[in-house]
Amino acid sequence: MSDPSPSDLVPAAHEYMDAGESGSAPSAGAAPESGWESRVATFWATFDDADPDGALAAMQALVGQRPPGDPAALAEWAGVHDSLGLEAQAIPLYRQALAAGLTGPRRAQVVVQLASSLRNVGEPDAAIALLTSRPADPELGAAPDAFLALALFDAGRPAEAVRLALTALAPTLPRYGRAVRAYAEELTDEPGH
Repeated sequence: MSDPSPSDLVPAAHEYMDAGESGSAPSAGAAPESGWESRVATFWATFDDADPDGALAAMQALVGQRPPGDPAALAEWAGVHDSLGLEAQAIPLYRQALAAGLTGPRRAQVVVQLASSLRNVGEPDAAIALLTSRPADPELGAAPDAFLALALFDAGRPAEAVRLALTALAPTLPRYGRAVRAYAEELTDEPGH
């Protein structure tokens, strides 16, 4: 299974997927967006990766309630694929969601999830490029740095990875934060230095 799962990255109300694959048009009396968001949040709260077909069918039904090409629906559709370990299928869906104009906290979450999927399919350099070019998002805290550290490690840059991870960790330490930051700054790729 890939990391992160959308439930790890999306606050209470989850929002993402590809209506073009749902096979059904949104109903004329579609519920307001908050109702859809609530149903998506319920999906993620009860998500079970032990039943991939059921998870895909349930999310497909939710996506079918949105207009074709809806960025939030595309992102959710990508997220369910990603959570089921289908990163190669999730990647183009994440890209479609971003290209369709995904905004706000959801956009920041999708950038991290896309980067994680890219790393998981063996493209750490693409993940690094995505994560280093993203704007900061306070809602995600240090989560993007955690995934950037993983990508740096996979790209053969372990000192940078550890430095980044320790720098992100240091502010959370009740003691020794300053020492950890200082030691992190001293890390090099040279063993013993």
